[in-house]
Amino acid sequence: MHIMNHRQIFFQSIAQTSPFPLSIEIADAEGIYLTDKAGKKYIDFISGINVSIIGHCNPTVVKAIGDQASSYMHTMVYGEHIQTPQTRLSEFLKTILPSSLDNIYYVNSGTEAVEGALKLAKKYTGRHEIIAFKKAYHGSTAGSAALMSDSTHTAVSAPHVPGVKFIEFNQINELEKITNRTAAVICEIVKAEAGIITASAEYFIQLSNRCKKTGTLLIVDEIQTGCGRTGTWFAFEQMNIIPDILLLGKAFGGGLPLAAFIAPKSIMQCFSYNPILSHITTFGGNPVCCAASLATLEFIRDRHLTETVTHKSDIVKATLSGLEVRICGLMAAIQLSSFEDVMKVCQNCMAQGVLVDWFLFNNTSIRLAPPLTITEQELLNSLNIIRTQIYNL
Repeated sequence: MHIMNHRQIFFQSIAQTSPFPLSIEIADAEGIYLTDKAGKKYIDFISGINVSIIGHCNPTVVKAIGDQASSYMHTMVYGEHIQTPQTRLSEFLKTILPSSLDNIYYVNSGTEAVEGALKLAKKYTGRHEIIAFKKAYHGSTAGSAALMSDSTHTAVSAPHVPGVKFIEFNQINELEKITNRTAAVICEIVKAEAGIITASAEYFIQLSNRCKKTGTLLIVDEIQTGCGRTGTWFAFEQMNIIPDILLLGKAFGGGLPLAAFIAPKSIMQCFSYNPILSHITTFGGNPVCCAASLATLEFIRDRHLTETVTHKSDIVKATLSGLEVRICGLMAAIQLSSFEDVMKVCQNCMAQGVLVDWFLFNNTSIRLAPPLTITEQELLNSLNIIRTQIYNL
């Protein structure tokens, strides 16, 4: 009987999402590094797609996970038992959020946060129209997929949840399409999967004002930008707006599956009646995940990591000067001319021990999003490798 190795099992038994997975067989992860089975180290310059914001296996987070796991893990479906990891995390969030965003619904992933927010907006407003932006990404489940404007990604599984309209990002005249029939507008401050595209504070202020005028809820998706990635806890702070519903995920979980949608209690409480249990989840707010999240957020606060982002962002700009780079905090996109060039750079950088990637809606740009804990020298060394591979094309 032939015994398959892990690589063979991976390709035969693990569902594949592309014809060319990276296929690194991970043996260990620590700090900014991943180590493969052969002992080769790779700098994770994309933080596992914006997840490992303080690096891998941070000792503070690992201890918090172990301590909580030794006390209790899952005890009951979400919202029934009083669990200290949830309440402690909620109290921390209140110290960094606007006072209006005082009610947190914990879920398992970013796309689940999107789904919950859409249901909440529809139930609260009594409306059914949702407006999303073209070339935005909010997840892959049925409701989230309906928010994708590109039929390339949706046609094969359509129809999805109806009632979604699309508008152009950063075009003020398009805001007129938000009316008193619109339950919610969902937006990113930084369109991550489009390749780090943002707009001015003036645009977001006008968007917010239009939503207020029409009684429309403004859902801000900070699943990729939250937890300090852009130099403030949340990117919306830099735009002088306050969302009606805020979405968090990815880095928020500290390496474990945790996300949240956050709203004023006056909005969120509509889930508890007509009918009761209007929105439920089994594993949302898992106590071990909440413990990891709190440890991560406290680590960011205590090490003042958000305050280091601007200077590190300047290092990225200076080192990559001469290239077409879009940057917001410690997330950036390097624009190249073709997907083939992007693939070559990604493969050559991986050979040199630096992991970079591209974007779902922009495969001609290279994604950069290193952990906030990366040192300036590590950052510079990695950028020099990336720059060299680009100039060697």
